Amino acid sequence: MSDSKDKQNSSADLVRVSGVRFAFGTRPVYDDLSLSVERGKVTAIMGPSGCGKSTLLNFVGGRLKPDAGSVMVDSVEVPGLGRRGLYQLRKRMGMMFQRSALLTDMNVFDNIAFPIRQNTDLPEPLIRHMVLFKLEMVGLRGARDLMPAELSGGMARRVALARAIALDPMLVMYDEPFTGLDPISMGVIVKLIREVNDALGMTSVVVTHDVKEGCSIADYVYLLAHGTVIGQGTPEELNTSQSPEVRQFMGGLPDGPVGYHYPADEFVSDLFTGA
Repeated sequence: MSDSKDKQNSSADLVRVSGVRFAFGTRPVYDDLSLSVERGKVTAIMGPSGCGKSTLLNFVGGRLKPDAGSVMVDSVEVPGLGRRGLYQLRKRMGMMFQRSALLTDMNVFDNIAFPIRQNTDLPEPLIRHMVLFKLEMVGLRGARDLMPAELSGGMARRVALARAIALDPMLVMYDEPFTGLDPISMGVIVKLIREVNDALGMTSVVVTHDVKEGCSIADYVYLLAHGTVIGQGTPEELNTSQSPEVRQFMGGLPDGPVGYHYPADEFVSDLFTGA
């Protein structure tokens, strides 16, 4: 398995998370989380539900601040940015949300044009060219006049992808992009994430619990559990790992070191207190 220290110190890293600790109230989420994302690559963040995968994206985008530790994007310390600096950084990022999050009162064309109009002073003819180009990349040029309610789940996800790359960002984050899709639509999205990343020279972070799909497009994978990284490496390295925790997740095994019970008081005390 790859040396984590060398990975952390790589000058090619676009994102670097170091020693992050975070809790929602009294519920701990991260305990000394450290990982990095290499420029131009597709990095998958995987792990069981509730392990903090999507929370990590909120740190990178500056929506949340860690209780301790460092989150750097393109050599900029994100938690230390003011409102103006954070706004400028976010203009260089794209986000594809789990449920697409399309603006329901705008058609497909205007959904994709929205971030361009909000963040640039480009003339409408050029915006039209950019939007149609992005729609062509995801195979939906002919759907530009449809409303979100007229789209299938897979089509909505592709429109969301086109919007995420509308400004040719340096970094695109995908939050559970495969959830709820039929096998064909899922295959299309998997293919597009890899092709768009390589064609536009971007960096992609894919948060997912779908092992097969995540590993099929990722250059590097981090496996999270217990508030930290429990495994990392190329998909091939994780698939051959002898770590019980890694093997449990990669193989979808119900029994193992990663439990499915939410932490609680002793069961016996629940019986007597009525909790």
